[in-house]
Amino acid sequence: MAVASERLGGPGTAALEQYNFDVVRKFAVMTLVWALVGMGAGFWIAGELAFPQLNFNLAEITFGRLRAVHTSAVLFGFAANALFATSYYVVQRTCQVRLQGDRLAAFTFWGWNITIALGMLSYLFGYSQSREYAEFEWPFDIAITVIWVVYAWVFIQTLRRRSQPHIYVANWFYLAFILAVALLHVINNLAVPVCPTCLKSYPLFSGVQDAMTQWWYGHNMVGFLLTAAFLGMMYYFVPKQAGRPVYSYRLSIVHFWALVFLYMWVGAHHLHWTALPDWTSTLAATFSILLLLPSWGGMINGIMTLSGAWDKLRTDPIMLFLITSLTFYGMSTFEGPMMSLKSVNALSHYTDWTIGHVHSGALGWVSMITFGSLYNLVPVLWNRKLYSLRLVYVHFFLATIGIVLYIVAMWVAGIGQGLMWRAYDQYGNLAYTFLQSVVFLHKPYITRWIGGGLFLLGMVLMVYNLAMTILGARRAAAGEAAEPARA
Repeated sequence: MAVASERLGGPGTAALEQYNFDVVRKFAVMTLVWALVGMGAGFWIAGELAFPQLNFNLAEITFGRLRAVHTSAVLFGFAANALFATSYYVVQRTCQVRLQGDRLAAFTFWGWNITIALGMLSYLFGYSQSREYAEFEWPFDIAITVIWVVYAWVFIQTLRRRSQPHIYVANWFYLAFILAVALLHVINNLAVPVCPTCLKSYPLFSGVQDAMTQWWYGHNMVGFLLTAAFLGMMYYFVPKQAGRPVYSYRLSIVHFWALVFLYMWVGAHHLHWTALPDWTSTLAATFSILLLLPSWGGMINGIMTLSGAWDKLRTDPIMLFLITSLTFYGMSTFEGPMMSLKSVNALSHYTDWTIGHVHSGALGWVSMITFGSLYNLVPVLWNRKLYSLRLVYVHFFLATIGIVLYIVAMWVAGIGQGLMWRAYDQYGNLAYTFLQSVVFLHKPYITRWIGGGLFLLGMVLMVYNLAMTILGARRAAAGEAAEPARA
């Protein structure tokens, strides 16, 4: 077993006993489960947009309810479980100490996943705050807050007890994500319950203040949960898989401080051309443009980590996932600031271009970096080589083709929508009715559905590959345990 661990580049049997990897394994498995749930729901509602009859006149599976299931299952199920798993793993390995409190860590696993599952069910039955970002009702919000405080305690106390003098940069990003998400969640979900036994509540803010709060929350959840946290993942697993040190540690620190400072200011760029004061959205757009610099600094730092090891791209499919994710990160962090400019936003606002932009980041950056990290992590956690490298290649190409089909379809749909809404005839009347713009979306929506289907198929292959890896490890362990008995 020890020899196998060394061959895999893993921590070895002694380290497996030294650290609490049991909770990491559980979070890794639930990452895969929630990926199937969230992406499956997304695939279904993409089909409903192209073919509305797919809701079968059942309220529980209409677009409005399943969309909330999709976004929350992907964000709080798939992405959050991946971050729990990797942050718990990285903080132990880089600090060389065991997690603070095995029971508290187990509480975060069971508490988080049970709460998210109950929240999914509440969506299907029609309970939500009915806002732009579908949030759970107040009992679930309180439960999430308690679990998150315990998570922060476990992570920070593990950092405090580290045996290493320096805090590795990945932990800086994880810590910023933990603290920022706590702040965002509490303020955005301030609400007044209708009664102590009712799920229904009313938000504390209303009108333009509510819109401002929602987009401060919405964009910063993108900034800290889907960007800063996954950069922590990148700063550990890219060097680990490449077998190279981070290209520039100094650049990583500059990247960190610039990113966490600028992100908090940019949410209002979603509210151009609304009742929000013009100076507020202009300030947000200004900081959005500035955000391009640290974002690309981080992308360059990650890609240049492969200096002297570019040959790995020919032989290592896991490296393909990691580098492709950085490419999509660079692309989406260029597109976002451009879309924050008022001249561009006038065309893109309320169109499917925004959906394409979100998914170039969500599928291309978040999902691909997670896939690469899990392909690295699961063999180490279960001390077993991957079941099939060929399936990793197949997954990579299915995912990449699916993403390209998806975002190109949404670019066509969004820009087409924007142009049709702005077109006038020679008499100064609108050249197209709104219904004509809806009819135009049918083919792009079908293309998006096909792209999403390919991406989901790749995810199914990944689940199969990692499940067979885990099952192989368990069979091997059972065989080794049985050996002495037969002897």
